[in-house]
Amino acid sequence: MGSGGVTDRGWAAVDARARTAKRAAFAETRRAVKLVRERLRNAAVAASTLSAKQLRRLSWFGARVRKQLHELGEAKKRVDSYRAEWAVERDIARVASGSDPIIVGPWLSEVGYEVLYWAPFVRWVQSQFGIPPSRLVVVTRGGAASWYADITTNAVELFDLMSPDDYAARNAQRSAGDRGTLKQFGVSPMDRGIVADVERRIGARRANVLHPSLMYQLFHQFWLGHRPPSFLEKRTRYRLISSPEVALPPLPKAFVAVKFYTAASLPPTEPVRRALQSIVLGIAERTPVVMLDTGLALDDHEDYSFAAASRIQSVRDSLQPRDNLAVQTAIISRASSFVGTCGALAWLAPMLGVDTTAVLADARFLHGHLQVARRVYQVIGGGRFSPLDISAFDQLGLSMMKSTHSH
Repeated sequence: MGSGGVTDRGWAAVDARARTAKRAAFAETRRAVKLVRERLRNAAVAASTLSAKQLRRLSWFGARVRKQLHELGEAKKRVDSYRAEWAVERDIARVASGSDPIIVGPWLSEVGYEVLYWAPFVRWVQSQFGIPPSRLVVVTRGGAASWYADITTNAVELFDLMSPDDYAARNAQRSAGDRGTLKQFGVSPMDRGIVADVERRIGARRANVLHPSLMYQLFHQFWLGHRPPSFLEKRTRYRLISSPEVALPPLPKAFVAVKFYTAASLPPTEPVRRALQSIVLGIAERTPVVMLDTGLALDDHEDYSFAAASRIQSVRDSLQPRDNLAVQTAIISRASSFVGTCGALAWLAPMLGVDTTAVLADARFLHGHLQVARRVYQVIGGGRFSPLDISAFDQLGLSMMKSTHSH
């Protein structure tokens, strides 16, 4: 072990990546600067031998200079982004150092990012720096701590610290003050208050914090499409997830779990509502359906509701804020398949080994996530993942309603 409880392997890996990134970035910048200077010098020499009339004809000269300056500016931006990522990785190493408890979170963002990125990122940090599970304390909500069971069993439930209404109000206020997004790009007063509450609850005089902003900053360029898949692969660890032990309502012996909610990729338009109704009714013709509608207003998504029909069961009355995600996870793990909005629990279901149909109507916000999901589920041996773009039906002039019967 190196100083402060971080393995030599962990420190060496961070330093090696930092040195490699800096060498590559600075070498690229030096080459770009040298190339710009040579081109400008050659152009100036050529221009000096021309007459004024000829110079006027060379309108391309100014455009070429602007192009070279733009390329130089882009090279500098790349260097700055490498430096920022290196600084984040050094911050992560500092969090992992020492022997104090490490508060993981608090997670206040979307479920989808927690499942597809945050938990795998935390798993990588633990593995990379050899952090004992006993040092880690996961802070999340709705019983989602079960998703981290292979990382640590130490957890604090947010709804033990505040009421669901208080959580929703404070998180909405946090979002309004941080780019209008639920994503945690910075550490808000709400985050700091929760960390202080957790420290008191676990009896820690001092604790390090592995905050979600570290992941959001580190993966930002990847999500923009400026980093290759290998960048994410080197900083995440994906695993199949076990079903939590939690009390469940009575369920059919065999069923399909369904959860549709509004999202940018599945907006609440009338054509979308009709298509989703057709999907649910069509499934119910063949097998029982268990609807995972919660009726809880904890984020900026709203569950779609559908007309009652035979063989369709809702578990809304069995879901409480404190364990709603744990209960939904356990129900999905028992389903023959899962069908739902592309995002959130549709990312989770294949990690439970359940075949999944992820429904969307607008893929503009999902391309990068879909690529990650397809690769990950294949690597870990997860359930089959099948995206279904219902916008294709409108484009082909087809109606899903034609194939369904009223109930």
